[in-house]
Amino acid sequence: MAAALACPPVRDVVVVTDDAVAAAALSALGARVVPDAPGAGLNAALAYGARSVRALRPAAAVAALNADLPALRTAELARVLDFASAFPSAFLRDAAGIGTTFLAAAGGAEFRPAFGGPSGARHLASGAVEIALSGVDSVRRDVDTGEDLRVALALGVGAHTARIAAAAALSCDR
Repeated sequence: MAAALACPPVRDVVVVTDDAVAAAALSALGARVVPDAPGAGLNAALAYGARSVRALRPAAAVAALNADLPALRTAELARVLDFASAFPSAFLRDAAGIGTTFLAAAGGAEFRPAFGGPSGARHLASGAVEIALSGVDSVRRDVDTGEDLRVALALGVGAHTARIAAAAALSCDR
């Protein structure tokens, strides 16, 4: 969250959640939190979040970014956003090359999230342009397994994740 909010091209971050604890913490960091009115899973929540952005700024470009990117670097996100801005819709595959960690739609373009499982193929089939940039590992590195977390920690994670990881390591050592 901190890396996304610090990224110059990012105007605001909208989080769709009904979790009051998460909403308070994310709001305190600077996110705009909206309730999960659809209550119909990830893709419906992402589409709802995009509609909430465009309700305030109809011509806004929108993007969805996985929440499990603990090594996210602001400069790498800025490069991905810059690349994506040249197309009506663009996406970035995860490090495994199967899923998606980022999806964007230009102002006026339809935002059609299809996250989950082999979403990279679904986003490509939808007409979204695949972002082919090297050096954006932190934007690709979502965490689904313990090994993913180890790789993310090696890349370098944000302060919040580092603090939690350190506390977990201490409790495992006891």
